[in-house]
Amino acid sequence: MSASAVLRRNSDLGDAVAEARARYAGRRPQSAALREKAMEVMPGGNTRTLLSYAPFPTAMARGEDCRLWDIDGHSYLDLCGEYTAGLFGHSQPRIHEVLHATLQRGINLAAVGENEEKLARLLCGRFPSLDKVRFTNSGTEGNLMALTVARVFTGRDTVMVFRGGYHGGVLTFPLSGSNPATLPLSFTLADYNDIESATAVANAHAGSLAAILVEPMQGSGGCIPASPEFLAALRSLADKTGALLIFDEVMTSRMSAGGMQARLGITPDLTTLGKYIGGGMSFGGFGGRADIMELFESRVPHAGTFNNNVLTMAAGCVAMGEIFTAEVAELLFQRGEDLRAQVNDVARAAKVPVCFTGIGSLLNVHFRLPAPDRGYASTADEEALRELFFFDMLEAGIYLARRGMVALSLPVGPAELDHFVKAVTEFCESRAPLLRAGSAAQ
Repeated sequence: MSASAVLRRNSDLGDAVAEARARYAGRRPQSAALREKAMEVMPGGNTRTLLSYAPFPTAMARGEDCRLWDIDGHSYLDLCGEYTAGLFGHSQPRIHEVLHATLQRGINLAAVGENEEKLARLLCGRFPSLDKVRFTNSGTEGNLMALTVARVFTGRDTVMVFRGGYHGGVLTFPLSGSNPATLPLSFTLADYNDIESATAVANAHAGSLAAILVEPMQGSGGCIPASPEFLAALRSLADKTGALLIFDEVMTSRMSAGGMQARLGITPDLTTLGKYIGGGMSFGGFGGRADIMELFESRVPHAGTFNNNVLTMAAGCVAMGEIFTAEVAELLFQRGEDLRAQVNDVARAAKVPVCFTGIGSLLNVHFRLPAPDRGYASTADEEALRELFFFDMLEAGIYLARRGMVALSLPVGPAELDHFVKAVTEFCESRAPLLRAGSAAQ
């Protein structure tokens, strides 16, 4: 790109975003038309709020390995990874094979089956906190059931959660205000990665605190990792108050064969799971200490038509028993660590206030320095830069989360990582004037 073109491209942040939107819309008439049709029968033209963005979302037609094709014929490197659920890519042969074989044997059998015991045993053998486990249809359901059993087990009602936390569509805790979709349970809020705040809240509710629910990394909140000291302090607070410590490992369970709890050596009382464990099928789960989980044998009912659906159980057994081994998990973790270091080096070399936070194979872009260690209220300019980053990545043939999150899948290799690093380099260099003017660098 010539110097004059760079100057024209970066004259004004608002103009740059408008230009990027117009270029995006002009190349995707079929996606635009689909949005208009969908608006006639679905509020917002979608059934998943996360996937809706201006001027309209890209509609995908198919996927293979780590590539996607939209209905307008454009091809992308998939670095969204279905928000961590797409760990195995779009066409893993063994998963396809077992799903086909399972379909041949019938669906909706309305009975227990061998694979649910097999998958449960696989998970209990991997995660330190899991003596016993039960399955649900999503991580949201897993969190709801974990909170239910925690309240019954302790005989208490209050749950400590953290600002910026996300535990499902009905368990969302923004930095300020409230989410109207969040269930009206007895929640009390503390600041993430703030031991003093958590201690004060725990002490104030010591007699009524049933559970402390925390993500080892706030995924939806920008891939902000919890410090080991913070999680260890929560373990101590739970022990002190008699509350149960619940790790929401829906996203972070991929960080080792046994999730972040195994990597850090901090064992919660209960763990919630979701995303990729069903081999790409709808999956959720929760489990923990035997004395807690045994309540489901007597006092706490747990229903769900599709909890043990045959497709998820079969794909999950292959995914966790054959494909995502401890060795593969460690390789993926290190691949992500290396990538995050590379793109942070790119930003430093370009002398722009951009950083990427995360753990292992999950990372998120931020337009501020130093790197945040807890959630924050984005400025209007930061929101505009995030949108610009998203559109520039699409222009470079890379599909990632609109909020700037990357979730690596197993098919992503060195060539794909290099593609992303080059795209980030181009973004940091060509958009440097806007980045320096619009970031929230301290």
